Amino acid sequence: MKHEYEREESGATTKLTYLLIGGGIGALLALLFAPKSGQELRGDIADVTRKGVEKGKETYTLVGEKAGDYYEVTREKAGELYSTAQEKAGAIAEKAKGAVSSASNPFSAALEAGKEAYSDEKRRTESKAIAEGRPSYPVGSKEGLTFDPNEMNKDS
Repeated sequence: MKHEYEREESGATTKLTYLLIGGGIGALLALLFAPKSGQELRGDIADVTRKGVEKGKETYTLVGEKAGDYYEVTREKAGELYSTAQEKAGAIAEKAKGAVSSASNPFSAALEAGKEAYSDEKRRTESKAIAEGRPSYPVGSKEGLTFDPNEMNKDS
């Protein structure tokens, strides 16, 4: 789709250029074959030339403005891409620094792995204790009776 737009635009520019060139040639031929005196003919040729130069200046200004717009858009896109690349490079550099620092000191890496394993095991055993229920509590010290909430659920 992008290429179609570019072809249409370049096609329109080419067609406009050919139209202007053809119009200029046609006007020049019309002046040369018109029944006028030499002085009138030279004046008409000068007028047509002046108009052609003015049209060329207008076209030059228009093309310059479009080129400036394209330049600004391209510069903004390039700036965005540069910023994104810089951020990603920074993130990769931070990861690399972390990997290098842990690889350069194996004792600190082992210590961190031990801490993590201890935390994981503690969480796992705590979750088992919660799932199994609470321990039984003594109700009376004379008779040695105990109360276990899990046993009440089993009888029902």
